[in-house]
Amino acid sequence: MAQVKRIRRNVSGIILLDKPKGFSSNAALQKVRWLLNAEKAGHTGSLDPLATGVLPLCFGEATKFSQYLLDADKGYETVMQLGVTTTTADAEGEVLERREVTVGRADIEAILPRFRGEISQIPPMYSALKRDGQPLYKLARAGEVVEREARSVTIARLELLACESEQARLAVACSKGTYIRTLVEDIGQVLGCGAHVAELRRTQAGPFSLAQTVSLEALEQAHAEGGNEAVDQFLLPSDSGLEHWPLLQFSEHSAFYWLHGQPVRAPDAPKFGMVRVQDHNGRFIGIGEVSEDGRIAPRRLIRSE
Repeated sequence: MAQVKRIRRNVSGIILLDKPKGFSSNAALQKVRWLLNAEKAGHTGSLDPLATGVLPLCFGEATKFSQYLLDADKGYETVMQLGVTTTTADAEGEVLERREVTVGRADIEAILPRFRGEISQIPPMYSALKRDGQPLYKLARAGEVVEREARSVTIARLELLACESEQARLAVACSKGTYIRTLVEDIGQVLGCGAHVAELRRTQAGPFSLAQTVSLEALEQAHAEGGNEAVDQFLLPSDSGLEHWPLLQFSEHSAFYWLHGQPVRAPDAPKFGMVRVQDHNGRFIGIGEVSEDGRIAPRRLIRSE
């Protein structure tokens, strides 16, 4: 008997998931996509299965702007396990070495300043970065180690929140592309005892914080009580991750031409940079960039209903 193809819904917006431990980012995305029965979906950068916290999930038209969330700064709290190094630099890896821990709070506080500001990191082998089309973690699982280029990242905040026994809790605010596992491993190396990530929680992703997130359990409960449509209540507007951008409202005439790919002028437009655009009815219709002649050139447009 032929299987009936599921007709997915055309829904747009962002769900801020508090990703549970043990889920890959893609597994979490596919679960929420199923609950919504959404036609199109994407996430804004991976969180390790060990990690929990803020994971913006984009659906429908919101996927057009996911790159800007991917590029945004992030915030984390992590528990650093001192005295133990692992193959993955976190608790999921195999133990490489155990060392005696003779350092305390004062020692950690003393070395943190060298990890603040712009620093250089070598991405870990257990990462989603690709070499010749293959993710590095697949090569690592096969026992291969390849050379990785160091990259510059910025640590805007690095604070010791607690230190007890052989564990230390750190708060980190950082630029995109920062590996907390590498940061913790490097700190452990400087301390001389080694370290790995025992816990990791993302507290901030761009403009979004933990206080705005919803749990997978809450989404599942809404679905159980009211089906796919009941999950829609947790969708934020497609441009909610860009609310720090200037907002322009076009006249009906300007919006018509802009949506057909033509740059237009707008009163009160900034002199340069990216902007959000609404039509005369206040509907978000896309993002644009101010060109040298002062007109707003369309960059990504929202499909009309």
